[in-house]
Amino acid sequence: MRLDAPILCLVTDRRRLSGDGDTFETVRQGLADLARDAVGAGVDLIQVRERGLETAQLVDLVHEIVEIARGASTRVVVNDRLDVALACGADGIHLRADSFAPRVVRAMVPDRFLIGRSVHHADEAREHAATVDYFVAGAVHPTASKPSETCWLGVSGLAAIVSAVRVPVLAIGGLTVDRVGPVAAAGAAGIAAISLFLQPVGSLGKTVDEVRRQFDSARADF
Repeated sequence: MRLDAPILCLVTDRRRLSGDGDTFETVRQGLADLARDAVGAGVDLIQVRERGLETAQLVDLVHEIVEIARGASTRVVVNDRLDVALACGADGIHLRADSFAPRVVRAMVPDRFLIGRSVHHADEAREHAATVDYFVAGAVHPTASKPSETCWLGVSGLAAIVSAVRVPVLAIGGLTVDRVGPVAAAGAAGIAAISLFLQPVGSLGKTVDEVRRQFDSARADF
């Protein structure tokens, strides 16, 4: 993965885009529109994290997002479903912290297939650093996508993970544009987010540009 610019990862969550009574077709269309906007804005990664979908629905969704990103610099990874990622021609997989070991996946996938993993502390990152392409560390700040009893990592915890490995580490959790600077200063290679990238259609590019500017500014101070 390129390291000359911050890596920006959009994590999908259909529940933020739809109501309880919406059909799968409505959900799929909303996520496809978001993916199309993200590709146009130059987001580096789209992580399809749609727990609870039936396999056939997830395959349809991933296949569409892969097609949307085809020919662009944006790469698509699937949350924890290696079978779906391979069947749909996705660029990689993102493993939960409680999932199977990355080394097991590495032995089963083609060259250049991305493997990411969620981590919550430095020892965990050290254990898997040799077989992943990137980590997502968090939650850095309180976030609606995690239960209230979660132990937040904080910027200092993020910095500890970054310093423990030579693999790109993306921060996640409660991120706003104003919180990007401290994350960049902690050494993060980029960010992963849900809410930060949920912008009105056509305006996501402004957020992406501002996030990149915050990274550039923080890095210029060192």
